[in-house]
Amino acid sequence: MKPDSVAEDPRRALRDVLIELRQELPDRHPRSQALQEVLRVWLLQRREQRIGAYWPIKGEFDPLPSLYRWSEDHPERRIGLPVKHRDTGLLSYHVWYPGCPMEEDAFGILKPKDTEAFEPELILVPCLGYGAGGMRVGYGGGFVDRTLRQREPHPVTCGLAYGVSYVPGLQARPEDRPLDAILTDLGPVWP
Repeated sequence: MKPDSVAEDPRRALRDVLIELRQELPDRHPRSQALQEVLRVWLLQRREQRIGAYWPIKGEFDPLPSLYRWSEDHPERRIGLPVKHRDTGLLSYHVWYPGCPMEEDAFGILKPKDTEAFEPELILVPCLGYGAGGMRVGYGGGFVDRTLRQREPHPVTCGLAYGVSYVPGLQARPEDRPLDAILTDLGPVWP
């Protein structure tokens, strides 16, 4: 890392603080349980049948238990996890189910192995931090934003975060695309 890289990416220091905050949350388990309930209730009102999610890393909230319950006894409902494509910088979503064969991608994150790809109608997005207007702080790789710019029709996007990750005054960058909704352990916070 070059010494001036923080000046090049002012969110880098913010990301580091938010990752540390999340990983050291003493009450992460009860917060996670509360967010599981918020997500389950929120999904009851949704009509989408194909949801793209994520494999949790670095203390992220794990949406997969809620999604599995959402899909139980509904064979038309599909859950997918992202596969990162280094050559294009985009994500594709592949079917996931409990016990699904998994393998590490080029970035060391687990992904479904040899399952069918599909286009999600709703994408759940992990948020390191979030702000007003549907803004989020991610890891800085740009995979989510690039993928969303390529999707037509645009899928519904819902960020998932812990309430302590709110960033007052978070400003959008030109490449940022606001999320359609944000859920936290405190309940829906956007819109």
